Amino acid sequence: MSNTADLVSFYDRDFRLTHYAARLKGMYGGAVVQGAAIWEIYPSFLDSSCRGEFLRVFQGGSPASIDLPGASGEAPRSVFVFGTANGVGIIESRGHGGRSSAQEQEHVVLLHQATHDVLTGLQNRRRFGERLQQALAAIGEPKQKAALLQIDLDDFKAVNDTLGHGAGDTLLQLAAGRIRDALQDGESAYRYAGDEFAVIQLGKDQPAEAERLAGSLVDAFKEPFVINGIPIFVGSSIGIAFGPEHGTDGEQLMKAADIALYAAKTDGRGCARTFNRSMLLLLEQRENLRRSLRTALERGELYLEYQPLIRSPASVIGFEALLRWRHPEIGIIPPSVFIPIAEADGLMDEIGRWVLEEACRQALTWPSSLTIAVNLSPAQFLSGSLTDTVAQIIDAVGIRADRLELEITETVLLEKTIDNIDTLNTLNVLGIRISLDDFGTYYSSLSYLKNFPFDTLKIDQYFIADLETDLKSQTIVRSIINLAHGLGISVTAEGVETSAQARWLIKESCDCLQGNFLGRPLGAEATSSFIRRSPLRVVRAMEESNRAV
Repeated sequence: MSNTADLVSFYDRDFRLTHYAARLKGMYGGAVVQGAAIWEIYPSFLDSSCRGEFLRVFQGGSPASIDLPGASGEAPRSVFVFGTANGVGIIESRGHGGRSSAQEQEHVVLLHQATHDVLTGLQNRRRFGERLQQALAAIGEPKQKAALLQIDLDDFKAVNDTLGHGAGDTLLQLAAGRIRDALQDGESAYRYAGDEFAVIQLGKDQPAEAERLAGSLVDAFKEPFVINGIPIFVGSSIGIAFGPEHGTDGEQLMKAADIALYAAKTDGRGCARTFNRSMLLLLEQRENLRRSLRTALERGELYLEYQPLIRSPASVIGFEALLRWRHPEIGIIPPSVFIPIAEADGLMDEIGRWVLEEACRQALTWPSSLTIAVNLSPAQFLSGSLTDTVAQIIDAVGIRADRLELEITETVLLEKTIDNIDTLNTLNVLGIRISLDDFGTYYSSLSYLKNFPFDTLKIDQYFIADLETDLKSQTIVRSIINLAHGLGISVTAEGVETSAQARWLIKESCDCLQGNFLGRPLGAEATSSFIRRSPLRVVRAMEESNRAV
């Protein structure tokens, strides 16, 4: 915008300055800073003679020229006000040669439309590419770096799927506003694509300046967005790269930031990561794992462990099957690493079928009263053939349907809701138990409990970890137990690690406990002996609990 002859500036729906021509700062000095109120630059808009026409344009009216009274000894000025997707733009003409004022106004409006995203009002991908190259070219001092922050909204797809694309668009607009509010002078934001945003920052005190901004952006997304009265939690993951250190052109820098963004998402989302060369090695390792996983099942590298499910007083009522991968070169690879790869590569149907059949066959070696719980990934649940697969395996193995419990997470329920109801009802008719895993960590909509035939709620270990000391966790867990029991649903607490946690849960009438304190995951050959010996640790925990009660 520095090439524009007129004094051009743009403002969001809160009347805050978002970007402007360089000449504006030269004309108005310190009043022109990112986020400044329009009234600080143009106080005349507060006057009744100008305010009405300005608000008319702001509220969606056609563009208009407005005469502003001049300061003492100055002639009146004329400004051209036009609406944008996210607020208004203002062109103030001062004497200059070349194009006429009308031509200049038309030029600026068209330029804005060509370089800004219609939905959010942020600069668009085209503008981003230009500005990134300009930022890299502007680096003139040894300590000065161009920082690129790539921002991705966590779980945005779930909002579109559950609340509709209108809510998704609103969320993108609100997210753009939070990003814009976090910026300081000299930092610019862009909507890159979909739910992906970018910020370009030039600074001398790097990486501190970029890390400060990334922290502000992550914090800005910790508060819920409220859309149609519904609070929605959507975090932000951020990848940071610096030029020229991580790339001397836009494409290199974008690739580095994208790799850092992937690392942030892998580390648990809702965080920022700065690119380093070791991330390339991790990316290469991931590709090697992807290739190895395709043949891991046929090579016998996948296996199951079984964690006990304990019901008071000290009785083993079943086990949960946990998938493991023993790589011949790397060793044990955690499920949090390889399951997302399997889902992305379409391998979960085959792997899931093997897990289900293997777990059911193992359950046949136990007393007939014990159950086996098996986790389902969203990929399996949404495949369309789940009920047929389960029915075939039950029939082939010869296990009673009521001994099988299928665990799904709340993320499964965020897609194809009607199909999910049909699938769950069909499984219920077959006699299979349905468990809602990790309850409380995603959206926890109470409509799930009304519309889906759950037999068990599993309280996520996040709420159990500090149960002994945190009153909020105690209140949440107690409320979940009471809610579930009121609906006729059983409750299992995951991640029980101490006797104090076990005592508290039993006192609050939690039906079933699971965790390393009560029994670590076991190999198939060790499950029978665990069942026979009535574990002393479990008995002792229950006895202590009963005395405490």
